[in-house]
Amino acid sequence: MGNLASIYSDLGQYHKAEQLQVQVLNTFKQLLGEDHTQTLASMGNLALTYSDLGRYNEAEQLQVAELSARKQVQGEEHPHTLSSVSNLALTYSDLGRHNEAEHLQVQILNACKRLLGEEHPSTLKSRHNLALTYSHLGQYNEAEKLQVQVLNARKRLFGEEHPDTLKSMGNLALTYSNQSRWEEAGELYLKVRQGI
Repeated sequence: MGNLASIYSDLGQYHKAEQLQVQVLNTFKQLLGEDHTQTLASMGNLALTYSDLGRYNEAEQLQVAELSARKQVQGEEHPHTLSSVSNLALTYSDLGRHNEAEHLQVQILNACKRLLGEEHPSTLKSRHNLALTYSHLGQYNEAEKLQVQVLNARKRLFGEEHPDTLKSMGNLALTYSNQSRWEEAGELYLKVRQGI
């Protein structure tokens, strides 16, 4: 049932995915207990579906419960715990609670750098997410610093035309626009357009 729910989610059929995920979560709670890792994974999947449906408050409730249990069961720096923190931070952003998102994203970025290294894809994604939050907060200089780091690393690792590199260019171009640096923004937008 969980696999079918994932397929529905991938197809954008979130209401069907939700129905199955609720069943799976309830079954795992009954059979395995509230704090079993499969139960927690099911909780996280349902929370992501709630986010996809725009039901961010429900997503937040599940994510807070999942994160609390993961910290107890798996520890603060387990990859699944860090993923849960990241998902909660994104939900906070969706709710417009950017200061709370920033707080969590700084924690995630520091943990990823320490555990995985500066240029690991998860570290780059964490840095990218924090930069977006800084943009939402109007902290464009902070956003720019992180975006330049991510862009340079992605160019080195993936090349100029990789979708992640192009996404980084587009985000940096937007930051330049927000800083009224029109010429630099235009150059990057042109590169993104040519790369697509």
